[in-house]
Amino acid sequence: MSRIHDMPENDRPRERLLRLGPQALSDAELLALFINTGTQGENALQIGQRLLRDYKSLRDLSRLEPAVLSKIKALGPAKTAKLAAAFELGRRAAQVPSHLETILDSPQRIYDYIGPEMQSLGHESVRIILLNSKLAVVRSEEVFRGSLNECVAQPRDLLRKVLIHNALSYILVHNHPSGDPTPSKADCSITRRLKEASELTGLILQDHLIIGAPSASRTVPYFSFREHGMM
Repeated sequence: MSRIHDMPENDRPRERLLRLGPQALSDAELLALFINTGTQGENALQIGQRLLRDYKSLRDLSRLEPAVLSKIKALGPAKTAKLAAAFELGRRAAQVPSHLETILDSPQRIYDYIGPEMQSLGHESVRIILLNSKLAVVRSEEVFRGSLNECVAQPRDLLRKVLIHNALSYILVHNHPSGDPTPSKADCSITRRLKEASELTGLILQDHLIIGAPSASRTVPYFSFREHGMM
């Protein structure tokens, strides 16, 4: 195979990464970016492919000590150092302490996370907060601007948004611009329907929070269906 520089520009790993993003590249292409240059018989991409063949997987390759990497054909000190550094960065990124994640394991934490923002709205807004297995936020998005009743006329449309992002569970949040978070009969009915539909698809509706406004007559400016035993 020719040098990477001789490949069509759109096929080169670096150009593909800049154009399509790193997720579009194969493991061998990502390795080639760190290997950078080839030898007389192999270009950087071929070396990456050979490493994956010889060591079965990227995971197994990443476990090699620098002293072992440096003995592999075509990997000198510079390439070994780059690969070892890349593997170590990956390990460290995967071990970020959980205290840096936003954990939503109580109604108060849900409110602290999204309540003040929703209290500032002059219209009704329906949001979903997607969670992982540790109840940490994966993403949050507005799924409808208007009444909850209109939004959840078809529960499957809302659940599809959860499934697209491979979340394990989610929280439903909507606001009452009137400031009173007391649930209506429609709010209660919709919560039951969503909970049942979620269970059928293997999802967990962790809570449904209604955001209101602070008031001397209420201890908290929100209503949690789970906290009130209605889930």
